Amino acid sequence: MPVPWFLLSLALGRSPAVLSLERLSGTQDTVHCSPGLSCHLWDGDLLCVPGSLMPAPGPVLVPARLQTELVLRCYQEQDCDLCLRVAIHLAVHGLPEGPDQDLYGTDAELKPEENGSLQAQVVLYFRAYAASRCVLMEVQVPAALVHPGRPAGSVVFECLEVALGAEVRIWAYTQPRYQKELNLTQQLPDCRSLEVRDSIENCKALPWLDVATDGEDVLLHVDISEGQRVGLSLYWNQSQGPTRPWWHQNLTGPQTISLNHTDLVPCLCVQVWPLEPDSVRTSLCPFREDPRAHRNLWHGARLRLLPPQSWRLEARCPMPAEASLCWQPPGGDTCQPLTPLLPRENVTVNVHSAEKLQLQDCLWADSLRPPRDDVLLLEVQGARENRSFCALEPGGCTPVLSRAPTRAARLGEQLLRDLHSGQCLKLWDGDLETLWACPMDKYMHQRWVLLWLAGLLLAAVLFLLLLLQKGRVKAAARGRRALLLHAADDAAFERLVGALASALGRLPLRVAVDLWSGRELGALGPAAWVHAQRRLAMQEGGVVVLLFSPAAAALCREWLQDGAPGAHGPPGTHDAFAASLSCVLPDFLQGRAAGRYVSACFDGLLPPAAVPAPLHAAPLFSLPAQLPEFLGALQGRDAPGPARLRESARQVARALRPALERCSRPPPDPSPAAPADPE
Repeated sequence: MPVPWFLLSLALGRSPAVLSLERLSGTQDTVHCSPGLSCHLWDGDLLCVPGSLMPAPGPVLVPARLQTELVLRCYQEQDCDLCLRVAIHLAVHGLPEGPDQDLYGTDAELKPEENGSLQAQVVLYFRAYAASRCVLMEVQVPAALVHPGRPAGSVVFECLEVALGAEVRIWAYTQPRYQKELNLTQQLPDCRSLEVRDSIENCKALPWLDVATDGEDVLLHVDISEGQRVGLSLYWNQSQGPTRPWWHQNLTGPQTISLNHTDLVPCLCVQVWPLEPDSVRTSLCPFREDPRAHRNLWHGARLRLLPPQSWRLEARCPMPAEASLCWQPPGGDTCQPLTPLLPRENVTVNVHSAEKLQLQDCLWADSLRPPRDDVLLLEVQGARENRSFCALEPGGCTPVLSRAPTRAARLGEQLLRDLHSGQCLKLWDGDLETLWACPMDKYMHQRWVLLWLAGLLLAAVLFLLLLLQKGRVKAAARGRRALLLHAADDAAFERLVGALASALGRLPLRVAVDLWSGRELGALGPAAWVHAQRRLAMQEGGVVVLLFSPAAAALCREWLQDGAPGAHGPPGTHDAFAASLSCVLPDFLQGRAAGRYVSACFDGLLPPAAVPAPLHAAPLFSLPAQLPEFLGALQGRDAPGPARLRESARQVARALRPALERCSRPPPDPSPAAPADPE
C-alpha cells in the first residue's frame, strides 16, 4: 500500500492553478517504502543502460505504475528549490495463479532468499532539457505481502530537484529488465503557478515569458528589467533522444522576438534564464495544441520506405502514424489500397484540424531502380495451394489469363513465363499475397524505336532551322550595323561627325565610320574600304547613313551632272565619300534605296532643300530637330517605343550640341583690329 501522504498527490496539467506545496528540509535524497517493505538508496548516481529484455526466472518484482508530486526542498525559510517526489507502485510478474499455489510453489524456479522475500533493483531515470540523472534503489517485499491480483507495495524517492517550467521525462525499470520500462512525462509549473514563489530565490529575478499572436506571426515577449541579461533558446523537444536546439541568443533588457507561423510545430519550446551562475531555466512549450503547428508538422513530414518491409516517418517532432500499402495507377491522383501487406499500427493522432492529411511514398523512390514500363502482378494464395495472378491496371486488378482488352491480358502467358523464370522482382511478400514487378521493356521495344527515330528526325529539323536563324539572331543581339558616309569639309565638321558616331555607338547600333578606320583605309584605300563596309551592312540587314554637308551636296550634284565627282574643296578631303558615290547613287536612281539608306543634314549647316532631289528617295532628316525619327529609322524593326526613342534622342542631342555650336560659329576675321583713338 502507498504511504498515506501520497494519497494527496497532485496531477499537474499544462496550465496548473496556483499550488501550495509541502516543504522538505535537508539536502540528502531519501527513499521510503510502504509498510512491510524494506528499501535502500545506493550512494551516487549511475549510468543508465536499460539493456535487453530477459525472461523472468520465476516470480519477480516489476514497476507497475508511476506517480509524482511537487514539493519544496528548503535550506532556509525563504531559500527553497522545486523538487519532484516520485512513487513507484510495484507488482509481481510471473506469479503462479490458483488457490493452492503460493510464492514458492513447485512451479516457481526462483528460490526464496534467506529472509523469505522477493528482492529487486529498481532504476529511476530522469531527463529534462540539457540535464539527466539516474538513481538505483533496492527493494525487498516479504512473501506474506505477495498475493495474486494485488499490489505488492510501493517505494518513494524524494526528491529530484527540477527547473521551473521544465518538462521532465521519467523512466522506471528493474535491473535486469523483465518488461518494457514505465515512462511518465511531467510538465512543471513556473513561478506564476506557485503560491510559495517568494520562497524560491530564483523566482525573484526570473524573466517572464509571454506568447502573443500578431496576425499570422507569433510574438515572444521577454519581460525583464532594463540592463538585466538573459539567455533565450528555441528548441525542438523530443520524446526519444536529446532535444534538438534551433536558435539561441543572449538578450539585454525587455525584448520581443517574432516567429513566422510556418516555423511553428507542436514540439517547439522556449527556454529563458538569467545569465548568472546556477540560474534556473524556465521552459515553455506553447504550441502543443496549436492547429497551425500540427498542420506545419504534417506538411513538413517525409515518409521513407526502407527495404525489405519497414518504413520511417521523418518529422521535426515525434508523431504517431498509420501506414498501409497502396497502388497508384500511372497518371492517377489517388493511391488505391491493396490488401494489408504492410503491418498496421493504429494510433490516434491528435490533429486539431478538419483537414485530412496524408503522406505517400513510392517504392520506386528508394527501394528499387528508376521507374520503368513495368507491370505489377499480384499473386494470391488460395485453398489447396492454388495460386491466382492478376495485373494492377487503372481499371482494377485484371486476371492475366483472360480475354480482357488490356496490355497485361494480351501478354498474360509471357508474363507468367517471365515470373517463373526469375525475371520479375518481388516487391512484397505477405502470408497470402505477393507483389511482383515484371519488366515490359522487351515487349515495347519496337514502339520505342519508332518513337526514338521520330524524335531524332524532329531534332534534326529543329537544328537546321536553328542554323538558318543563327545569323539573324546574332545580328539582333549585337544591334543593327550602321555605316556613316560624309565629306570632310573641315576639322569642325569631322568633330561633329565623330560626336554623332560616338553617341550612336552607345545605342544598340554597330557603327562604322572612316574616322575610326584610319589603318584599314591606309591598307585598302578609300574605295575598297567603302565597298567592303557597304557590302557587309547590306548582307546583315544594316543601313548606310549619308551625312550631307555643303561639300557633300556639291559632290552629289557634280556626280549627277557629269557622272563623276569633281574636285570641290581641298584635294584629298573627299576620297571616302567620293569613292562611295559610284555604288550609292545608282541605288537611288534605280529605286533600291528604300530600307537600305538614311540621309541626314544638320540644322544651321545645310537645309534639306539643298540636298539633290534624287537623294530624297530615302528618308531625309534634319538634326537634331528630327532626332527621334532619325533614330527610329536607323534601328528599324528593333526600335524601342516612343518614350525610349525620345530619351535616346535627348542623350544624342546633348552629345552633338558642343560640336554643332562650333560648326555654326562664323570663322574669326583675319584683318587687324583698328587702333583705339588716343584720349
